[in-house]
Amino acid sequence: MGSHPVNLALRFLMEVSALVAMGYWGWQQSDSALRIVFALGVPILAAAAWGALAVPGDPSRSGSAPLPVPGLLRLAIELGFFSFAAWALYRSGAPRLSGLLSVAVVVHYIASYDRVRWLMAR
Repeated sequence: MGSHPVNLALRFLMEVSALVAMGYWGWQQSDSALRIVFALGVPILAAAAWGALAVPGDPSRSGSAPLPVPGLLRLAIELGFFSFAAWALYRSGAPRLSGLLSVAVVVHYIASYDRVRWLMAR
């Protein structure tokens, strides 16, 4: 179920939304030109970690793992990624969007119980 196309589409939308939320939060961190660094840097760093740190053979990804990590660490990275995005939305003055993203994350991981179990066994 974790690799069902509808669930993968939801996950993709959550990932993009999380990166946008991180960029928006970064933009708000400064009134100087540094805001561009934060607005671009925070989501780029998060996307780099998301893409590089993977469990070899993850059925919900391409299967490749540029920087292999244990399943529990990958799960923690994912939860940290989405938690930071929800927090960033909340701190940016969008508590409803923060709640919506949080609910979507919970629904996704419930629907992906087989993938969560797979990650925990790796």
